[in-house]
Amino acid sequence: MNIANILTVLRILIVPLFLLALFAAGGHDTGWRLGATALFAAAAITDRIDGQLARKYGLVTDFGKLADPIADKALIGAALIGLSTLGDLAWWITLVICAREIGVTLLRLVVVRRGVIPAGRGGKLKTLVQSLAIGVLLLPLSGMFETAGHLLMYLAVALTVVTGLDYVVQAARLWSGPVKRS
Repeated sequence: MNIANILTVLRILIVPLFLLALFAAGGHDTGWRLGATALFAAAAITDRIDGQLARKYGLVTDFGKLADPIADKALIGAALIGLSTLGDLAWWITLVICAREIGVTLLRLVVVRRGVIPAGRGGKLKTLVQSLAIGVLLLPLSGMFETAGHLLMYLAVALTVVTGLDYVVQAARLWSGPVKRS
């Protein structure tokens, strides 16, 4: 265990606390929504920090490679499903984003013997825009702020689809190449 892995574990532990805050008092109490937003923001920020620390100080571990994407998907997935359950986000958006994440994970597993598909800039931008959109939609705001959150989410969906298609192209290239020998 190193600091990067501790932050990843902390992010995983924040997810159930985030959900408790999100659904407390019927899911639309201002205080609880602010608390849920703060927990989501803290978890999203630790995602950025743990990756930077791991790369900068050579703290990349097999545990981190496995746990970090699980923590990311748990946080984003929980937030999307929570917002849709509360009626604050259309279910089709949640389904598109979750299907893409599951699909990319399965693609990575299918081609792992031929190589690794690294996270690219598009994927990192997708995660950033998803996190910003979720953060805005979690806030107990209405009017133009709520509209801005939905517009950010539409951008996130577009990035989700485009980067998902990019993973399919990369997987096809790996699949048609030689098997990696260990």
